[in-house]
Amino acid sequence: MNVADVVPLVLGIMATGAVAGVLSGLLGVGGGIVIVPVLFWVLAGLGFPAGLGMQVAVATSLVTVAVTALSSARAHHARGSVDMGIFRVWAPFMAAGALAGGAVAGYVSGRALLALFGVIALLVAWNMARPRTRILAPALPAVRGAQPAMAGGIGFISAMMGIGSGTLGVPVMTAFSVPVHRAVGTAAALGLIIGVPASLAMVVAGLGVDGRPPASLGYVNLVAVALILPLSVACAPLGARLAHALEPIWIKRAFAVFLCLTSVRMLWSAFG
Repeated sequence: MNVADVVPLVLGIMATGAVAGVLSGLLGVGGGIVIVPVLFWVLAGLGFPAGLGMQVAVATSLVTVAVTALSSARAHHARGSVDMGIFRVWAPFMAAGALAGGAVAGYVSGRALLALFGVIALLVAWNMARPRTRILAPALPAVRGAQPAMAGGIGFISAMMGIGSGTLGVPVMTAFSVPVHRAVGTAAALGLIIGVPASLAMVVAGLGVDGRPPASLGYVNLVAVALILPLSVACAPLGARLAHALEPIWIKRAFAVFLCLTSVRMLWSAFG
């Protein structure tokens, strides 16, 4: 790839970080669910095959998830919003699920990752569009194996999607009556538990694969990580200011519309 190819790639990745920051601040979502589809579209526009582009997008997003989760978790912990009881129970099983999910994501078809992302994003959009959170039980299940299974499943699916634990973990925890601020804080801390093992698995899986973007370590593109993180952080306050100017219901609806459109586009890429 020559300089003429690298310049639009860099500009496209910078745009990915900016868009992810604004939408993360506006909609209150982890950057992964924004970074993965946008980076995938950037790579597709630059001529990378859909399968390879999705694996690079997922792996790269997982690294940004791990880094941002560390900062976010410290802030939430300082405010006492990380439930350490849930964290201790969930962390080892979520890490195992994330490691397995990252390993599978590195070897399955990229189109399978597209399909998974599209389907899960549709379900999340449907959940966000509902006027109220449905409470399934007054507390998390005490049955042995239930919480480990939940944590492992969330870790596995989140790793394959390239996202942190917030997108799936927060709805699950709040459905079992965990207060939303504690669910968000705990999910932020668990994002590190997903990002580190899953991204390492995708580094190993991508070693030696032909056709990857320049400066890639396995499936992780180091240039994208370096460009996305600072721009995402810098643009998030703009999204936060927009969020304060809108009614909460419209923020949730905006998130649902964004995810719905994203999922349809990803499914079209997978099956079209």
